[in-house]
Amino acid sequence: MILLAAATCWVAVRGLLARDELVASVPLASEIQNHVFANEGAAAIRASTELGHHSANAANLTSDVVWRAFEVLPYLGPNLVTVRQLAAVVDNVAKNAIVPLADVVGAIKMNDFKPVDGAIDLRPLVDAQSQFAAAESALSAADRQLASINTSANVPEIRNGANELSASVTQASRSVGDVDRAVRLVPNMLGASGPRNYVLLFQNPAELRATGGIAGAVALLHTENGKIALAQQASSGDFPFYETPVLPLSDETRGLYGDITGQYIQDVNLTPDFPQSALLAREMWKRQFGVEADGVVSIDPVSLSYLLKATGPITLPTGDVMTSDNAVKLLLSDVYARYENPADQDKFFAAAAASVFSAVSSGNADPVELIKALAQAGSEHRVLVWSAHPEDQAVLADTTLAGGLPVSDATGTRFGVYLNDGTGAKMGMYLDTKVTLGQVTCRKDGRPNYGVTVTLTNTAPADAATSLSDYVTGAGVYGVAPGNVKTVVSVYGVPGMQNLGVTRDGAVVGYHPATDSSYPVSALSVELAPGESTVLEFGWLGERPDKSSLIAQMTPGINQNETRLVDSSCESALW
Repeated sequence: MILLAAATCWVAVRGLLARDELVASVPLASEIQNHVFANEGAAAIRASTELGHHSANAANLTSDVVWRAFEVLPYLGPNLVTVRQLAAVVDNVAKNAIVPLADVVGAIKMNDFKPVDGAIDLRPLVDAQSQFAAAESALSAADRQLASINTSANVPEIRNGANELSASVTQASRSVGDVDRAVRLVPNMLGASGPRNYVLLFQNPAELRATGGIAGAVALLHTENGKIALAQQASSGDFPFYETPVLPLSDETRGLYGDITGQYIQDVNLTPDFPQSALLAREMWKRQFGVEADGVVSIDPVSLSYLLKATGPITLPTGDVMTSDNAVKLLLSDVYARYENPADQDKFFAAAAASVFSAVSSGNADPVELIKALAQAGSEHRVLVWSAHPEDQAVLADTTLAGGLPVSDATGTRFGVYLNDGTGAKMGMYLDTKVTLGQVTCRKDGRPNYGVTVTLTNTAPADAATSLSDYVTGAGVYGVAPGNVKTVVSVYGVPGMQNLGVTRDGAVVGYHPATDSSYPVSALSVELAPGESTVLEFGWLGERPDKSSLIAQMTPGINQNETRLVDSSCESALW
């Protein structure tokens, strides 16, 4: 009895000590992550040393033979098992992820990434590849291990601690994974292993396309040993109409978007599948200028406005001062009021893009703000990248930069909401878009119904037909009354879902049902007069019961469109 009492006290005391060590470890992990991404090397090293001390103590306190013996006891045992598992995870993360990352940050300074004489020193990135790869591997393993721990029989304090640790590790795993991909991809793209050429598409959301907007301006970037040069600029007018698509198109693409997808540079991104758009743009550049590019990059004016937060105001050749606050209006509205000739508009776009590029490549941008700007633009699908090099494309594949069709998994059921202009003009400035997602289960077999609601509003002034230029309104050339906005809306369900149809303002309407690479698609055209609004609801039947989050991948417009979740009802015209 004395031995049992002593052993019980031993486990109790060590359990309390281990709890204190783990409680101290969890906030340190988040603190170190913040130091890493703020490039605060000394602070990261200090915090990682402290974390290593706490995690090692927790692991030692929960791994002796007495502790393991008590794990077989009812009620108490499951709690001891979980504490031991949590302590082991924290210790592994500290040793194999946090400490290596802190060492990397201590050796790298953000100013290392400022171009000097137009070139970025790629050596620090190359040297950091192994540490980030090891850290990403360790965090991914820890994330999986934490997800497998069963806390249902644990007391609330332990269960809550496990959930908090799991959330922290999941976030860290994603963040480090993003950086790991960057340190593998960026040196290759910037010519560390040989010169590269990239077609650069400047998407103009004033005339919407599924991935953002028409490619009114195009350029060729040349990279070599970290140096980036704007080798050539062109406009959409420099490309001819091709009698047949420059590359074979699938019947699905032709049925949804037409042969013009492969015939006009302005239409390569009618499809929301950016890798396909990139292949078409690359082939058109090759045919017109004789250079087969290593990849294609796309940006839009909103991305430029983000970059201007890093560079500060820029004076254009016209004398205009372009800032992060006025860039979008200047490029997508003022330019059309100032220049009637499309060629002059294209020159203005090209000059603006070249000026921003010059400011960034010359080292005048704040590197921290530059990374933030690119990250924000990437998360909003405003920067898209495709590489002809399989090893680089594999790194890009599961990122927002890839611009592929939405992929659903355990973390979310993802729908695609894509807009293409049907006005044949530049009325995108006046199209407001709101999207809501809803889900309800009404069937005995548990298969859920989904509703994707798209609300479109033409915000143009009532006198748009006369107050806006013919170039902006289209002057009725394509059969759309001046001032009206015509939009083709295509909503992609999840492969395996059943298409249930579409309502407009509550009434069932005709639409174009189709498939695209196994995705069910509903598409229809909507024309709105100034001030007019309409509500479209797209219905879907899920393949199996589903409780994952609902997410919409959308055409990035001039304004960032927010997606809201709403409660759906079993009373619907679509199901």
